[in-house]
Amino acid sequence: MEYKSVYFLGIGGIGMSAIARYFLHEGVRVGGYDLTETQLTRQLTTEGADIHYADDPDRIDEAFRHPDHTLVVYTPAVPHDLKELVFFRENGFTIEKRSEMLGHLSEGKFVMAVAGTHGKTTTTTLTAWLNACCCPEGGCAFLGGISKNFGSNLVLGEGDRFAVEADEFDRSFLRLHPDVAVVTSADADHLDIYGTHEAVKEAFSQFIGQIRPGGALILKKGVDVAVENPSIHRFSYALSDPQADFHAENIRPMGNGHFLFDIVTPEGPLADCTLGIPGEVNIENAVAAVALFRTATTLREEPMDNEKIRDALARFSGVRRRFELYINTPESVYMDDYAHHPRELSAALASLRGMFPGRKITAVFQPHLYTRTRDLYKEFAAALSMADRVILIPIYPAREEPIPSVTSEMIGNELTVPWSLTERDTLADTLAAMDTDVVVTFGAGNIENCCPQIAARLREKYGL
Repeated sequence: MEYKSVYFLGIGGIGMSAIARYFLHEGVRVGGYDLTETQLTRQLTTEGADIHYADDPDRIDEAFRHPDHTLVVYTPAVPHDLKELVFFRENGFTIEKRSEMLGHLSEGKFVMAVAGTHGKTTTTTLTAWLNACCCPEGGCAFLGGISKNFGSNLVLGEGDRFAVEADEFDRSFLRLHPDVAVVTSADADHLDIYGTHEAVKEAFSQFIGQIRPGGALILKKGVDVAVENPSIHRFSYALSDPQADFHAENIRPMGNGHFLFDIVTPEGPLADCTLGIPGEVNIENAVAAVALFRTATTLREEPMDNEKIRDALARFSGVRRRFELYINTPESVYMDDYAHHPRELSAALASLRGMFPGRKITAVFQPHLYTRTRDLYKEFAAALSMADRVILIPIYPAREEPIPSVTSEMIGNELTVPWSLTERDTLADTLAAMDTDVVVTFGAGNIENCCPQIAARLREKYGL
């Protein structure tokens, strides 16, 4: 059956909104519910989506109330007893998870997937950018962030290349059957879903097992997952480990956090590369994306143009909320980043130390999820202690109910550097009143809503 309308429960999610945009582009009527209005939902409304913010079946427009021509897509992040979800379930609608829909959209495509508990979004976005810049038909991409080059989390192009972020949450990535896949990490995360780290690693092993025969895996060196798929090609990548099939070497700082480097590949080096975004952590992402792009191109027996690859890397503008610099002057630096796992925080702070040697770093962190905080509070504290000072704000609950005694203070009490606690609504005022040098905000919740105000207050304070 061809549906005339699609209704999204949790339409404001970054993955959900990309699929909603796809259907809008296809001329299908799109509607949906989300808990809060955001810049992303406002943009979707501008593009033609019918969105409301109250969980009330009576608010569902007539165009989406008929099961014979409306498909319902939901994110597992919405509660199972959501009133609108119950309405659709009780009235015989076809209901699919976001991951199921993404699996359908990937059918008949050459799937280039990036999986990992962190590092996915920038790598996937750069892969999509390489496809667009270096292939006659760049294909499409469903991204986990807003690409600055494309101005969207959805890329629509000709050809069958399909770049996608393979999300491990709720085992969503098991709906995909990649032709080529990168696995960046398999750390202990989403333990509210998996229970144990071993179960996380087993899911990644299952994902690898779904790579199509004759395809390829590009596994970050040191990632501990079983590879039980004898019908695929196997490669490794790393930042600078010379034992990896793909790695960077001859890394030379250029100033302001940018580097010149060579990417070593099995076919030979790609010399004198630079990225349009700063941070040594992004060199590793670039190695992974180039490995994915080159491996796919080789398997497809398509021509490779190293000069186009170099040019695309230099013009890559990054992803919103991934090492996003708002201010970068000798007087003041302000950066925002989506990091919400200890490994991500460590990598980001290490990169900041390299970018701004000798300067004092104030790290602001909004923990995401009570369960993640409960399970990893010591690891969060160890990572954040790489800063000179830490400001914590209360936990962003997302889909969870509060857990008694689980608070941001659990992290604070383990820190080895000075720290304080403040509310999100007063964060900009708190920072403006402090003697700051380099400020970075971290988190996957709603801390991003503070960024413009923080930047404005710091510019005003330092006369920028």
